Amino acid sequence: MRPRTTDWSLALATGAAFATGLWTLTTGQVEGWWVFALHGATGYLTFLLLIPKLVRVRNRLLPGIRSPRAWAGLATTALALLTLVCGIAWVSGGGIVVLGYNLLNWHILFGLVLTVLLSAHMVVRAKPLRTEDRSRRQALRAGAFALGAALIWPLQERLIGTLGLPGAQRRFTGSREVASFSGNGFPIVSWMADRPAPLDVATWRLRVTGLVSESFAVSHDELDARDELTATLDCTGGFYTTQHWRGTRVGALLDRAGVLPEARWVRFVSVTGYRWSLPLEQARETLIAVRVGGEPLSHGHGAPARLVAPGERGFVWVKWLALIDVRAEPDSAQLVAINVSGFVASDDVGG
Repeated sequence: MRPRTTDWSLALATGAAFATGLWTLTTGQVEGWWVFALHGATGYLTFLLLIPKLVRVRNRLLPGIRSPRAWAGLATTALALLTLVCGIAWVSGGGIVVLGYNLLNWHILFGLVLTVLLSAHMVVRAKPLRTEDRSRRQALRAGAFALGAALIWPLQERLIGTLGLPGAQRRFTGSREVASFSGNGFPIVSWMADRPAPLDVATWRLRVTGLVSESFAVSHDELDARDELTATLDCTGGFYTTQHWRGTRVGALLDRAGVLPEARWVRFVSVTGYRWSLPLEQARETLIAVRVGGEPLSHGHGAPARLVAPGERGFVWVKWLALIDVRAEPDSAQLVAINVSGFVASDDVGG
């Protein structure tokens, strides 16, 4: 391909890999497997497009190694390769942990930094496509790269299975099974600064409020009912675990409160200010769990009570619940809230 066509294709491929990577973090239903396949294919497309790019610039990159521009180019290339290597190694079953982070964590971190650097580079140095860069021949060549990348992903999956690599046992999300049906034995993870002090079960209450006929508060003992659910918690940190959960269905709490006709969403709020919203009908099928595997929830797993949301990734399973808020719309600030929760006090859980 022509230089400008290659550069723009590489930028678009990297952007697509970044966007689909973010998408995978919110995809927990098996029907969404294709999002992970698309992410893998766009990653391989980035790699394939790097080859003609590096061939083209090698003669001027290495001789000018002392210039800041050359160092920026080398750093960006190294980040791209590190992102790809960490991702491929993770799905193949690599278990390396560096500074407390596994290969999936490093894949995400390198991908974020790469996207920022490449975006800055395109803003400063990108040249517009000319007519000859947008020709049918150029489009066909770009399409050939995309087709090659799309074929590599299924070949990778088949190769991992044929070789019997540990990655063959992973879930469609890339997560690996850890401590299923072990009660509180699965890993304890928290988002950002969410590390509250243990809560007093005797005095703790879960409030149900919002667009309801009657707000009320419920105790831990009242939630310790016979509703049971077997569900898989799939953490974006790279593991999944299937457990037996026990508590009270959210639908039962909503029926007791009397949901108003205009209600469409339910927001679940932690004592830390962390929160997430689910559509009303989906929320009805979730569980407020106080036990796992017959054991009372441990503090690290969200005691006195946590949300169990089948089909959602682990970050939706709000821990240390304090509030169920019925709303007409989702919480538009929840993406900000989950990144500052634990750092600042929240007005949502007071009262």
